[in-house]
Amino acid sequence: MLETNDGNIHLEQAEEVFKAGKIVFIDKPIGASLAQAIAIFDLAVKYDVPVFSSSALRFSKQTLKIRSGEFGEVLGADCYSPAKGEPSHPDFSWYGIHGVETLFTVMGTGCKSVNRMSAEGTDVVVGLWEDGRIGTFRGIREGKAGYGGTAFTSKGIEPVGGYDGYGDLLAEILKFFKTRVAPVSEKETLEIFTFMEASNQSKRNGGKIISMETTFKEGQKQARKLINKL
Repeated sequence: MLETNDGNIHLEQAEEVFKAGKIVFIDKPIGASLAQAIAIFDLAVKYDVPVFSSSALRFSKQTLKIRSGEFGEVLGADCYSPAKGEPSHPDFSWYGIHGVETLFTVMGTGCKSVNRMSAEGTDVVVGLWEDGRIGTFRGIREGKAGYGGTAFTSKGIEPVGGYDGYGDLLAEILKFFKTRVAPVSEKETLEIFTFMEASNQSKRNGGKIISMETTFKEGQKQARKLINKL
């Protein structure tokens, strides 16, 4: 279990673990940036070593009920979490990732574009999914902070789960170590990081709508450069 707080050194540390042939859970964030996250997964493929990373928020019982379809098809969701920044990490990868991961747990993959509105104490990021659904993430930096959200489903409107502790995440990690099957796909984790990076680009461009595909391709270019430097 790679538990270093600083996501910037996870790539270098993960490579040593991969070389040793050890499967690994990397605590959030898997890397500080999209490029670092892509590079880690690329190295995992190169060394044929299973890896996964996740916020504990993903495994909230209520959130998983929504994801499984217990309340019907998810038509949209609004999720929130604390999002205080750390200068060494791009926005949200340090802490807002909890709420973004909650959003993708509920909505699933398929986000195609992102735009972001920023103020001193709050950020709101809007994602448009390929099937026309809309999901939002609110990052809280002032006032009372918490974890949760609202899911809009075909059967009603349901609260999204909050923080239930680390027990369920640890159970998934143990299962992963036994089965070598990751409970969270590479695709979904990388889409979370693409969403965060696209939101940062939107902020830098005054709220412009940013393509997820274009953002990911640029992340791949940067990831190859990072790997070449190792």
